[in-house]
Formats: sequence, structure tokens, C-alpha cells
Amino acid sequence: MAKLKAVDISPKPTRAEAESAVETLLRYIGEDPSRPGLIETPDRFVRAYDEFFEGYRLDPVKELSKTFEDIEDYNDMVIVRGIDFISHCEHHLVQISGSASVAYWPDQKVVGISKLARVVDIFAKRLISQENMTTQIASVIEKVLKPKGTAVLINADHHCMSTRGVEKSGSSTVTTDFRGVFEASEDLRNRFLRLSK
Repeated sequence: MAKLKAVDISPKPTRAEAESAVETLLRYIGEDPSRPGLIETPDRFVRAYDEFFEGYRLDPVKELSKTFEDIEDYNDMVIVRGIDFISHCEHHLVQISGSASVAYWPDQKVVGISKLARVVDIFAKRLISQENMTTQIASVIEKVLKPKGTAVLINADHHCMSTRGVEKSGSSTVTTDFRGVFEASEDLRNRFLRLSK
């Protein structure tokens, strides 16, 4: 199973060092960090990064740990679809915008549906590939809830492909991960895919 927690980088750079790095990048592109419009940019940039990458400070296992065991006679998938997210490509540090559908077939544990959306956000708010994001969401649900099956579908626009390089703005990337009953049953996979639209 893929790692679920970020690697501890020690010592972590200080905020001042991070802001200095932004000033260096501004000079690299030919800008003057001391001009009025850019004086506060390093501070704003670092604060934005604190928001963009808060997933490193959050634990998806903890999000899924509060479960309900009083759900009786429910024997079908639970699906949350249309979970919009913003992430950043680990290769170019540019935006990925997309939507996820997450399903699981409960066995003994049922989790609050908002927790599935929070798990998507935790992984989205890290530098990650879409492929790894898909498998890591499925892995943590499988690990914590121990369901009969898990299914994840992500459809995303990669700005590293739409705003630079080949510049294909109309393209999107779709990734899936099926486990347990979803992997075993083509009918169930197809039903999940229909419901995810």
C-alpha cells in the first residue's frame, strides 16, 4: 500500500527562508521584488502555499476513524460523487482541477459522508500525481473501514498540459481504482461509473 503520511523533512526551512526563495524566483524571471506591486508577494505566496498544501498537516486515517456501527440491513454501495478539488502537480507545481467520485460497500463500519470528501481534499492538498491520489484514497478507505469493496474515479484537468507544453486545454485525465467487490464484478463497476456521472 502506498504511503499515507508525508515524509518528515528536517530541518524544515523557516518562513523567512521560504519568502527569500520566492524573491529569488521573482529575480529569476526578471522581476524586481522591491517594486511596489511585489513587496508583499513573498509573504502572500507563502501564506497561499500554507493553504494549498495543508494536506501535509492532516491525517486521512484520523478523518475516517469515527464510524457508525448502528446501520442495519444496508447492503449496497455508498457513493459520494462530484467532489470538486484543486491540487498541484508534483512535476511542475501547477494546478490540477478536477472532480472525484468515491464509493465503498460497507461491511461493519459506516463513515459520515463528509469524511470521504475530506479524504479527497487531504490528498489533493499535497504535491501528488493523479494516479497516486486515486490509489491512496482507495487504500486509506480500505485500511480504515475494511469494506467489502472500494471504488474511486477522478477526472481532472492538468494545467501543466493545458497552459504550457502541448497546451491542450480541452483535455482531461481519468483514473480509477477498484477493489474488493468492485474489482470482482464488472456489473458493479459499470453501475458505479454510471452513478458517477
